[in-house]
Amino acid sequence: MPTRPARNAKKPSAATRPDRTPKPDARDETTWSLASGPDAHVKPSHQDESHAPRRRALDLGFPSWCLGDLSSADVREYLRHSDTILIPKASLEQHGPHLPLFCDSITANEVARRAGRKAGILYTPTLWVGYSPQHLKAPGQGTGTITLRVETYLNLLYDIGRSLIHHGFRRLVFVNGHGSNVKVVDPVLRKLRNETGALIAYYKPYAERYLGMLEDVLEGPVEETPGWHAGELETSQCLCHDPQLVRMDRALADKAHAPAWLGEAWKKKDGMPDIEFQGYRYFDMPFEHGEFTDSGIMGNPFRAAAYKGEIAFNRFANHLIDAVHELEKVELDVRNADWTSGKTMGGTA
Repeated sequence: MPTRPARNAKKPSAATRPDRTPKPDARDETTWSLASGPDAHVKPSHQDESHAPRRRALDLGFPSWCLGDLSSADVREYLRHSDTILIPKASLEQHGPHLPLFCDSITANEVARRAGRKAGILYTPTLWVGYSPQHLKAPGQGTGTITLRVETYLNLLYDIGRSLIHHGFRRLVFVNGHGSNVKVVDPVLRKLRNETGALIAYYKPYAERYLGMLEDVLEGPVEETPGWHAGELETSQCLCHDPQLVRMDRALADKAHAPAWLGEAWKKKDGMPDIEFQGYRYFDMPFEHGEFTDSGIMGNPFRAAAYKGEIAFNRFANHLIDAVHELEKVELDVRNADWTSGKTMGGTA
């Protein structure tokens, strides 16, 4: 069942905070956060810094590395130095009662923006809509989720990719902030690569089941699913981005469960499409999100803290910078770059 932590679980005492209000303010983490503080659990990581050499593109001195903020003359100048571009993309979907619908897009944008600013890598404006049908819920419930049909989404990614290749970008790195997008994108990634010879990469800077470089940052135990939907990690990242967008007075700690209609023989512990039967995960089912989480939350948002979000964004960005350095060593033979035909109507994907 969804829970809020007991008042006595808070480290700061009421005596030291006589002005504490019943509803926690996300901007004052001392009133609600169960985080231990970075000195208690964060360890030095290789990804705390990028290790790639300084990119010459930084000499351009752009005020922003977002494609939409620059002029066509800036783009031509950048292409003299690099043919790499980042494409942040995610979703607009419910993230429980306390986080903004932009949550996943915030992740993709923050990682791309930080990598761009630090290393001089261009990135496109964030594509804020993706594949999220499981978050719609019933008509009239007002979750706010916007989802694209698969064919619409793939055509959109294809047209973006072909437009960028047309202009001279030869290395496209999609920075994905929403896990369910992965379910449908493989055909368009292959199509872009096979038609043009461009280097197509897909970066997934989040946790879910694979905590990776964030194992020391997230304090929740495995059974608490700290990397999952609207839990410890995503709440931390939104706090880092803008605490005014986070409503901790609405937050709950919650866990995934098997849909009631399946019966007691089945178990579900997180947001993956699989489900456990007899202790094994050999079955996938097309679940609705509301069938396995009552609140829209999986995890304990009360373990969140802005410093955890900052560390996560920083490590993901540095890892991306180092990867771009290696990817730019790959020799390419790009063909069919002309996308003039893309101006016309008609299906292409």
